[in-house]
Amino acid sequence: MDSAPAAAFLPPELYRSEAVAALERQHVATRFWHPVAAAADLPPGHVRALELLGLPVLLCHDSDGLVRAFRNRCPHRAVAFHEPTEGSVACRRLVCPYHGWTYDLGGTLLAAAREAEFVDPFDRGAWPLEALGCQVRASLIWVALGADPIPLDDQLDLPLQEAAKALSQPLVPLAFHRQTLACNWKIAHDNTLDDYHVAIAHPTTLHRMQGPVRHYSHRFGTWANLLATPWQDGETEFLTFGLPPWNHLLLWPDGRLALIQFLPENLTSCTMQVWLLGPEARKGEGGVLMAEMVSFLAEDRVLVESAQRGYGEGFRTGPPHRLEARILHQQAIYAALLEPWYASGRMPR
Repeated sequence: MDSAPAAAFLPPELYRSEAVAALERQHVATRFWHPVAAAADLPPGHVRALELLGLPVLLCHDSDGLVRAFRNRCPHRAVAFHEPTEGSVACRRLVCPYHGWTYDLGGTLLAAAREAEFVDPFDRGAWPLEALGCQVRASLIWVALGADPIPLDDQLDLPLQEAAKALSQPLVPLAFHRQTLACNWKIAHDNTLDDYHVAIAHPTTLHRMQGPVRHYSHRFGTWANLLATPWQDGETEFLTFGLPPWNHLLLWPDGRLALIQFLPENLTSCTMQVWLLGPEARKGEGGVLMAEMVSFLAEDRVLVESAQRGYGEGFRTGPPHRLEARILHQQAIYAALLEPWYASGRMPR
């Protein structure tokens, strides 16, 4: 009888290919929901422009209480209604700065300048804003780029199973951090799923937070996975979830929540974004609490940028350790999404 194949990491060729990066944008990024803002940063009657993987997005929080997302371009000539540099802006109507087309926050065209003078008969109803999937979960706003993403509750399967009460609590932004990492996003994502390195690479930072390796507990959902470690009180747990395609959700027993993501830029760089949320009572502590996170993230930056330099021609990854099971779990999801192209020989092997 043939033995089962040995577990293995993704081949390094998938980290170096422009063709693979294009397939990731088309067949991985579009299958999932992406956190783009803290819900509390977008009060009712406000809009907020941002970019997600190069796509201009406009978030709108109407007086009806619904948060919606649209492509941030006027259907007439594609000019943006607002710019990301403006932040959240109080707004009752969206007015295109180019030709004055005016929309409500639900994306319906209310008026176009000089409507009677269009070459052909003009129908307002034919020109709504282009809607994107948009939902609020865990005090964050999530946007879907594809027409048929997996349900957000499925993407968050394990967090909702393990920490539903914590995720239902209304949290406010405590701090936000963004920086560019000189590595492929998969290297950064792999690293944050890597429980094998914590005690060695973070002895005075993250290791002190997570405690002895012998107490690590792994749990796996269909889409998400979890590292649970005992908290200092000996009764509760510090929870670190890995989420596709490139997200990580951290939950502290004291009510804090952090979301870390690694957005692809190109083959050798990605943008790391970190939201830190918590109870209103901890709002003044945001700077100190984020500094704790940035200290171990800086240690990781050195490692992932070093790995990027090593992932060149001729490199083959070594065998997975049992403490790298969460990497294998997320890589299996990634591989399954790209399997049709991988099996057809249209991807590097």
